[in-house]
Amino acid sequence: MDPDGFDDALGLSNDKSQNLGAYIYQPQKHGKAGERPSKRRKVSASGNEKGHTDGQRFVPLLSGDENAQSVQLRHDSYQQLWSEQEHKIQAILEDVDAGVLTEVSSFVRDTSPQTCNGCIPTALVTVGSNVSSLSRLLSRLNDQLISTEEGSVVVLESGDAPNLKTALKNIIRATVTNTDGNDGYQKFLTDRAGPRLLGYDLDLLHDYVQRKGTKKMVLALRDSEAFDTGLLTDLLSLFKSWIDRIPFTVLLGISTSVELFEGRLPRSCVALLQGKHFEVQEAGNCVDRIYESLQTDSNTKLWLGRNITSTLFENTSDYFQSPEAFSRMVKYAYMSHFFANPLAVLFANPDPTVLSRGKLCEVVRNLPSFRMFCEDLVEEGSTKQVRDMLENDEYLLQETISCLDAGQQRMRSIFQAVLAVHACLQYTQNTKKATVSDLSVRALSGELSDSTLVDEMMATTKALDSNKLDELLGRLQDILPNGQLGAIQVDLKTLLETCPESGPLRSGYNINSTVTTTTVVHSRVQLSKGKAELSEQDFEYTKIIDQLVVFLQEYLTETLIKPQDMFLHEAFLFDLRNPLKETFAPRPRFAIERALATPFDYLLSSSDATTTKISSKQPATAILYQLYLESGALVNVHDLWQAFNGVFENEKGYGCDDRVVMSLFYSALSELKTFGVIKNSRKKTDHLAKSAWMGL
Repeated sequence: MDPDGFDDALGLSNDKSQNLGAYIYQPQKHGKAGERPSKRRKVSASGNEKGHTDGQRFVPLLSGDENAQSVQLRHDSYQQLWSEQEHKIQAILEDVDAGVLTEVSSFVRDTSPQTCNGCIPTALVTVGSNVSSLSRLLSRLNDQLISTEEGSVVVLESGDAPNLKTALKNIIRATVTNTDGNDGYQKFLTDRAGPRLLGYDLDLLHDYVQRKGTKKMVLALRDSEAFDTGLLTDLLSLFKSWIDRIPFTVLLGISTSVELFEGRLPRSCVALLQGKHFEVQEAGNCVDRIYESLQTDSNTKLWLGRNITSTLFENTSDYFQSPEAFSRMVKYAYMSHFFANPLAVLFANPDPTVLSRGKLCEVVRNLPSFRMFCEDLVEEGSTKQVRDMLENDEYLLQETISCLDAGQQRMRSIFQAVLAVHACLQYTQNTKKATVSDLSVRALSGELSDSTLVDEMMATTKALDSNKLDELLGRLQDILPNGQLGAIQVDLKTLLETCPESGPLRSGYNINSTVTTTTVVHSRVQLSKGKAELSEQDFEYTKIIDQLVVFLQEYLTETLIKPQDMFLHEAFLFDLRNPLKETFAPRPRFAIERALATPFDYLLSSSDATTTKISSKQPATAILYQLYLESGALVNVHDLWQAFNGVFENEKGYGCDDRVVMSLFYSALSELKTFGVIKNSRKKTDHLAKSAWMGL
């Protein structure tokens, strides 16, 4: 066959600018019979190569013109910023686990078979959706017992216990390797005096406990509900028979409820257990605390925007997501920002001589926020400043760094206001309390200050009595160190000191401060409401309420601005949803369908015929898939072949080789079967059945 005709049939272009892959087969040279191949010597990478690899973790941006120092600064800034955030996350997780860890460790130390009436001491830990918390709890409990040389924790999964012998063998192995390692386990088996025992004999565990002086042997079944009921019953019965020689304490992880778990076990098995129930905090509370810490901390430099926040909490509500998974998503968002944004180099406060000045200044000048900033300056009459920023790169970099600091401070003020609104809602909201994340989404879109939620909060604040107002002012003083707020608090304390102890003061806006009067006009009773006469103290208290409401209204209006209106928000506010959503909630089927239906969205072609729906220039699999879309539930293979061959005949004419087209047809057909799009029909042997429809 003509080589050019073969290329045309495959849809390959003669354009040499395209990079075409080639595979070269080099057969192995056979030596003498029975000769072993020579070993390859391991060559470790040198220090220079390692340093070069580390330096290339982030690729140069600015069309490849970013210098190596700027790339390294972006990488170092990301590492430093995320290490600080990760430290906060770990502190939150430790604080969440601290309460239940103290209770469980006290239970393990204080209980024994004697205190449990001869039964096995058992701790039932309900984890709910926060499955990962049990792993952290067991790890910290194990560290405590090993450090005090009281014992250890052995974790047994359902997959490690297909039968009783394997479960016992894994328990014994895990107990020894937990403290002595694998070498210690092998040495323990070989150096033991007396007859050699099998690996699942509990005499081995008894000897080890006696050697180590173990007081507490905690066996944790992390997914106890996944264990076979018969196996679990046999295992607990065996532990009960050894309880006088091995100090067993069983810890059972439960995802549903104690009642459902107990109902699965026979009564004879339940009678072997006696202990206490513990409950781990739900994952949603941990996620809210992590988000609040990351966004509202006074040292935060990078914030997640509204789209990212919505995606994070959508995934958290849709799935049983652990706090660790939530943290990994946030980490990926941070990494995406520093990896792909050349402005992230400004976080390192670099020397202007290190930066790629011209390209970076060009990026800044093309920002939408820069154009808005210049328009505002022109309206204010600062035309000289605008001209300097457009013409002088050094001046632009100085202004950029100063505006970055100012923008970061405004973002801290926005989240400070979010905390203030959240504190007010704790005293004024009677229905479901709004979380910080809910308020943050509204604040990041610039809708919080004008929302009905804030209006209702202001109306309820006016009706607060003096006791609740005093508590609210104390809480706001911790969040907003403002002189005017402190003056309001001083005025309230002074007023309360002069009031008699008859009860809390009420403002004129309180419902109890209105009176209803009844009048009779022409034999008809009319009711009218009016304000009761306020005492002097209540009148002064109403003035204090008015001062607080005016202060809050002015403060929220001034502070809660739309972040997207600030200059350089592209540098300190990451709000690209796609990198995060496509990674943690991928849609592979959509991507495959799009690639097959419109292949030139991904491929380059020099042909002018790529705009047509079906063309011989497209890959064979894409052609066959598009023909497949036009057919019904059952596809005749011969008709499909005729349509496929017709695509090439219409464009190639007599230059089309049927053998090549047939090979392409069978290759495309096998690929579609591999994708699971089609399958052989059981009704008709010469037909194919559709097994997937586009968009479903």
